[in-house]
Amino acid sequence: MGKFSDWTWSQRGVRQWVANTRANRMPAFPIPVVSMRRITLLALSIGSMLILSACDRGSQTPESNVAAPAKLEPVVPTVDGKTSAAITAEDYAARLKRISSDEFEGRKPGTLGERLTTAWLVDQFTQMGVKPGNKGQWLQTVPMVEARVADQDKVKLSVKAANDASADFAFNTDMVVGSLDNTPTIDLKDSDIVFVGYGVNAPEQNWNDYAGVDVKGKTLIVLVNDPGWGNQDANLFKGRTLTYYGRWVYKYEEAARQGAAATFIVHDTDAAAYPWQVVENSWGGDRQSLPSSEDPAPRLKVAGWLTTDAAKRLFSTAGKDFDALKASADLPGFKPSELGATLSTTFTSSVKTSSSQNVIGMIQGSERPDEVVVYSAHWDHFGKDESLSGDQILNGAVDNGSGIAGLLEIAEAFAKKPTPPKRSVVFAAFTLEEAMLLGSQYYVAHPTFALDKTVADINMDALLMIGPTKDLTVLGLGQSEMDDLVKVETDAQGRSIHAEDAPEKGFFFRSDHLNFARAGVPSLYAGTGVDLIDGGIEKGRALSADYVTNRYHKPADEYDPNWDFRGVVQDLNTIYAVGSKLADATTFPGWKSGSDFKRPESSAKP
Repeated sequence: MGKFSDWTWSQRGVRQWVANTRANRMPAFPIPVVSMRRITLLALSIGSMLILSACDRGSQTPESNVAAPAKLEPVVPTVDGKTSAAITAEDYAARLKRISSDEFEGRKPGTLGERLTTAWLVDQFTQMGVKPGNKGQWLQTVPMVEARVADQDKVKLSVKAANDASADFAFNTDMVVGSLDNTPTIDLKDSDIVFVGYGVNAPEQNWNDYAGVDVKGKTLIVLVNDPGWGNQDANLFKGRTLTYYGRWVYKYEEAARQGAAATFIVHDTDAAAYPWQVVENSWGGDRQSLPSSEDPAPRLKVAGWLTTDAAKRLFSTAGKDFDALKASADLPGFKPSELGATLSTTFTSSVKTSSSQNVIGMIQGSERPDEVVVYSAHWDHFGKDESLSGDQILNGAVDNGSGIAGLLEIAEAFAKKPTPPKRSVVFAAFTLEEAMLLGSQYYVAHPTFALDKTVADINMDALLMIGPTKDLTVLGLGQSEMDDLVKVETDAQGRSIHAEDAPEKGFFFRSDHLNFARAGVPSLYAGTGVDLIDGGIEKGRALSADYVTNRYHKPADEYDPNWDFRGVVQDLNTIYAVGSKLADATTFPGWKSGSDFKRPESSAKP
């Protein structure tokens, strides 16, 4: 483990260290201003004592020290300007209520709602004593390009096979298409079509879907997710757990690296973890991206998605069996297949440039100010939906007013500590998370602290106010040594940690910490547990599902005064404690064996 190699620990020594740490721990609802014993990350990274795997939900868990809830009275939010150093339900509720109010008009980037939101965030940081974190400035301007395919009802894909059979595919009904490099006018004619399985080139997995074929200038058809999902083989990639190779972003980038002219991903609801309507909505409106000058990743001129039915019809037109070729892609030794057909399409896009703002605060470290722990949450949401009758404001209380309120609570806890942390701590409120994580992507390309001195990112997104739980969810569990830090905190609370219920859906890859991870910075993405003190796992999962079904990305995602804030307060204290220890440590956490990411070996030397 690199930096830890000069240490030798016996199991007995580790047990003693853990016992000593627990003996000096804060209580389950810690007051952040209490100073904590400085620890090293070494003890959290070794051996079977603290190495984690996803917990079996049916296994016995320690009794939580959170009391079983009685009937609750609604929390009375703290009056503005009267918040305390402690992370409390009243302070958290006040901030959540305000940022998710109609006043901010759904916090859509580029609107009055953005200006009101960013001004309020700056005011909150200023009140608590946090300093500007972008080289003396609060705001970091994020340039963006917005593109929309014009006359979509007239856009089609035309496929012609060598046997003279042909077929057309309509926008939205059968497919979506756009230009990822924002070329205004596309005229693709008679591009040879190649099926390349999952479109994965993974040398460490001894897997290359491009082996033996030259795809330069050709149109590729690829499957969503990765071979482990398709094969249902736990030993292939990560089995049902989605890897980064399964993400559509990777597939387009790899296709561009291979020189493809166009690439279409075949949608499958189970494999993608979202229905076709999500794809349709994303590609039918304005698609945001960073200017190419700010994003070095290769980009396709033509990219899109096909429904599964459309893919079957396309393959049938070429005289091929889609289901048989799809099944072959799940097996080691897969060979790409020329379909003996060509694809043509013509479309234009309106392209305009604009910008939005990240809000960056910081507390300077007292001993190693050039090293930094980053806390992050995104402030943006979708603004107003004028097509709706009645309530048109998408307030985004859970997504992600909850994370921003948590970011502010933790920032105030750090700001009002009697002694500053030894490392600097950055509090990043990112924009454009809902638009492909662009705000954090820009920050990582233009960090206020060097990435090789960035210890970790701790991200908060969509926390649920469903009451105290016996557990904490760590999305992407097993990726990094950050897991071990969390486990020490939850052990002391009498709680367990576990991976998300459906790792095959790839939620770890869908929030701002991903850009830090891709740059090699270990990241923690912790979320609400599901094993409720009052109601257990069944109720916890039901409440989570209810949010996704009835409020997620809808006007109904509003502040509720009857929410039970006790669980989220406990989770925030856990997250605060993890970052506080990192901020006083001298070591850097690393990635675990088999992680999708790793820090460059030359980086992060203490």
